[in-house]
Order: sequence, then C-alpha cells, then structure tokens
Amino acid sequence: MSQNQLWRGSLYGVTAASIWGGMYVVSDVMLTVIPPFTLLSLRIALGFLALMPFALRSGAPLPDSLQMRSMLAVGMVGLGVSLGAQFLGTDLSTAVNGALVTSASPAFVVLFALLILRERLTRRRALAIILASVGVLVILDPARADFASGTFQGDVFLAIAAVTWGLYSVLVRRVTLRFGAHSLTVTLFGLLGGLIVALPASVIELSMHPIGELDAGVVAGVLYLGIVSTAFALLLWNRAFALVPATIASLFFFAQPVAGAILAAVFLGQHLTFSLALGGGLIALGVLLTVWRAEGLETA
Repeated sequence: MSQNQLWRGSLYGVTAASIWGGMYVVSDVMLTVIPPFTLLSLRIALGFLALMPFALRSGAPLPDSLQMRSMLAVGMVGLGVSLGAQFLGTDLSTAVNGALVTSASPAFVVLFALLILRERLTRRRALAIILASVGVLVILDPARADFASGTFQGDVFLAIAAVTWGLYSVLVRRVTLRFGAHSLTVTLFGLLGGLIVALPASVIELSMHPIGELDAGVVAGVLYLGIVSTAFALLLWNRAFALVPATIASLFFFAQPVAGAILAAVFLGQHLTFSLALGGGLIALGVLLTVWRAEGLETA
C-alpha cells in the first residue's frame, strides 16, 4: 500500500463518515412519516438507481456466481441487517443513545479485522483508536444518555447495528481483496443484498404502519438519504476499505460525531463547545497518528 493510497482512503472514509454525521437528524424526521424498513427500502433503491448509470459506463465485468453470492451476502449484513437495526433503534430510542451506541462500530471493525483478515494491531493503531474513542466520549457526553427500560429495545437494535456494521466493513475489504472487484461493483451488489432483507420486512411493516402524509420536505429528505447518504457515501466508504487496512479505516468512522455536532451548530443553532473542540482534536490526532509518516504502509 502506497502513501497515496493511504491518504486517498483517508479522504474517502472521512468524507463518508462526515456525510453520515448529518444523516441522523434527517432520518429522525423521516421516521415520523415513513416506517423504518420502508424508508430503508426507498433509500437502498434510490442508491442503486443513482449508481447504476456509472456502473454501466464503467464497463466493469459482471462478477461470477461465487462473487455475486458473496457480495449479496455482504450487503444483507450491512445494508439489510445493520441499517435496518439502526433505523429501528433510532425510532425506538433517543438520538444521544443512538450516537453513543453506534460509535462503538470502530471497535467491532478492529475486532473482525483481527479475526477475519488477520490484520496486525500495532501499538500506534491501538493508541490512535483509544485517542479517537476518548474524543467521541468527550463530544457525546455519556451522562446525557438515558438507557432506561423505555429505550431498552431500541438500544438493543442500535447495538446490533454497531456490531453488524463493523462486520460489514471488514467483509467489504475481504471481498475486494479476494476477488479484486471494483468498489462500485461491490457497492451495487451490496445494495441488492440489502433489498433482499429490507423489502420483505417493508411489506409486512406497511400492513401495520402505513406511510404518513408526504410533502416536498419528506421527498427531499428521502432523496438525500438515497442519493447522498447511500449511493455517494457508501461508495466512498467501500472504497476506503478497499484501499487501506481495516484497523486504520475504522478510525474514519469517528468523523461522524464531529460532523454531526458541527452541522447541528450550523443548522440547528446549537453552540460549538469546548467539549467539541477537545473531542474533535483527539479524533483528528488519532487519525493523523495512523496516516502520517506511513506506519500504515506495511502490509496488514
């Protein structure tokens, strides 16, 4: 892996996580009108349609049956189970709980990278993950979380989302390395795998919870979730894990709470605090510790 790959992967991963940082506010509003798995199905379908023209123009060969099954399975884990659990958890719990619980995803990325990819967790990478984790806790302030019985079910779904997103991210790298597949191909078939899970759940869900009143704001929110948060951000995330070891790429997820806090200050009028500055600095230090001067250049 070259230094250029390392920096490009960092740019892709941080950009994707930053986009997702502002997604929770949009999702929270959309879920008051559209039930979770129906919103997820719309999001995945729009993401697939947005990426399909680029795939056709790329001229990339279709994967064989083994590759296709592997990519579909990866998508079922990450885009069906993980995002479905995330939407359910967001709907049943609180925004603070959701941010705290899902911020554990990088730890599970590292765990699965060690178990599945046999990557080496160096002291520098371990220190970087610790610094970034402390930064997240400083920003989110666990004291504000409310893990009461009323949110327990939602918190369980959020924990499932955190675990399966870590597994998904590592499996994306495994599939890419094993088959030499292009990130766009992996993303497209992953989206189809997600639909395999989301669509049947949506059909059952709609029989009990129909869609509410749609207006221009809801339509715009769904388009944003589908095109920006799914098609664009997911492709960048998958590309990041194709370029750099998963134990490094896991750190990019920590950009999410920083971006979320900044966007909340810009669009919701919330104040930028010392905690945000300190936490953001620790996260940035953790990321720079792994990508600067090429500790990450060794094969993992």
